[in-house]
Amino acid sequence: MGINMIAYLTSSPGGNYIADGKRYPSCLDEVNGFVAKLKQHWRENVKLLIISASPDEPELNDSIRDIFAQAFPMSGLPVGAVDICDSRTEALVGNLSAYDVVLLAGGHVPTQNAFFKKIQLKEQLMAFDGILIGISAGTMNCAELVYALPGLEGESEDSSYQRFLTGLGLTRLMVIPHYQSLKEEVLDGKRVIEDIAYPDSMGREFYALPDGSFLEIENGTTTLCGEGYLIKDGEIKQICERDECKVLCRGIGL
Repeated sequence: MGINMIAYLTSSPGGNYIADGKRYPSCLDEVNGFVAKLKQHWRENVKLLIISASPDEPELNDSIRDIFAQAFPMSGLPVGAVDICDSRTEALVGNLSAYDVVLLAGGHVPTQNAFFKKIQLKEQLMAFDGILIGISAGTMNCAELVYALPGLEGESEDSSYQRFLTGLGLTRLMVIPHYQSLKEEVLDGKRVIEDIAYPDSMGREFYALPDGSFLEIENGTTTLCGEGYLIKDGEIKQICERDECKVLCRGIGL
């Protein structure tokens, strides 16, 4: 990553809501100082690039672009231009220096991981010195080793499904987002956290974040902001509270 790049790896930053089956823009979630931190580094009328997790779904991607084009200004973060990088516009990633903010969208982790590799995002980010924001899958794919927790029906039982993937290498931490809902979810007859993530955590560490919590990576230091949990060797413990910040590690990537 660029030497001056600042990363905010979120579970979900807010910025939209669903009503009557349609998604609408809204203010970003200000909990745990997220918006305040962004404002410290935000330039006037930034140029924003959103990198898709669903590169072959143009309508979805255009909707995401339009929502965040409104959500950031609604939160006092002015945006001059917003572009979407998907299968139609892969070449945009070759000019990251033209952008002030790069947002890695949420979606299906393995699909986005493959797209990141196709467009050589890891290599392109080495010269990027702006703000990087990860959302859900985008956050998960920032790890050196990504834990692709099964999320679609059949994935937990598919022997060919790869649960561990090579990521962007921006952090050593493997994140499980949306913990507040995942702890209640069942997939393929298994409890997602207790029956899938716990066994996979033997000899490993996962950081479970509810929406509103995020990792801040700046000057070689990774700080957890907000409620967070460590899943390790089949056990879980809370390591940070809402409105609290805790340094987790120093040193980015390898």
